[in-house]
Amino acid sequence: MDPRNGCRVASLRVAGAELLRAGERYGCFPMVPFCSRLERGEFRNGAVRHRLPADAPPHAIHGTGRDTAWRTLRAAGADDKAVAAFSYDLADPWPYPGRVTQLVELEPDKVTLTLAVETAGDSFPAQAGWHPWFVRDLDGRRPPGDAGVRIDFSAAWQEERGADHLPTGKRIEPRPGPWDDCFGMPDGVEVTLTWPGRLELTVTSRAEWVVVYDEQPEAVCVEPQSGPPNGLNTHPRLVTPIDPLEVSTTWAWRTLG
Repeated sequence: MDPRNGCRVASLRVAGAELLRAGERYGCFPMVPFCSRLERGEFRNGAVRHRLPADAPPHAIHGTGRDTAWRTLRAAGADDKAVAAFSYDLADPWPYPGRVTQLVELEPDKVTLTLAVETAGDSFPAQAGWHPWFVRDLDGRRPPGDAGVRIDFSAAWQEERGADHLPTGKRIEPRPGPWDDCFGMPDGVEVTLTWPGRLELTVTSRAEWVVVYDEQPEAVCVEPQSGPPNGLNTHPRLVTPIDPLEVSTTWAWRTLG
């Protein structure tokens, strides 16, 4: 874990192979208090309009939690399980006070990540999710004739993506990749990544939305999240003093061959 850089999972090694990308865009970071793109960085809470920095012009992207240092609350390990918890307080440019926590539970065959968003005052709309950079090729090598990691999933629908990279509001039949798209899975997210002959990893979550991105040659992303891109405007989920937002994802793996 790298709590000082957005509380991202910096590395995950399974059977001697690194599964997460290194370099400038590395690991897996939490997207909070919103996910993916936010149209022109603007959202409403009732009659009040707020504007956030457009860090992916003309939109805001991936929340503010990835740009701040988090505190380590606790860390403990045993042979069969290691647990760590982290938090940070919501602050400018986010307009509402609150607290975000991330719980990480590592076991021999899986890791579970849990995000919780609480308000310290007024209710506000929020989202939470994760943006992992999974390597396309284990060990940086690709056997002859191998296309790299395979992504398998079955979605109920795909959010039609407009020219501005935001959902248009229309749900369509899922289309073949390459993707930078959001899919609906009302029974929960389940996406399997397979490195042929080496490893299989399944991403699950009770969340109903996932963004799949595979347009880069080095890495692919499978992003479970509590709402779709621009969801603060189109599918607002209020965090209230008695109803915090909580979402979890589990990555479970098994070796092949």
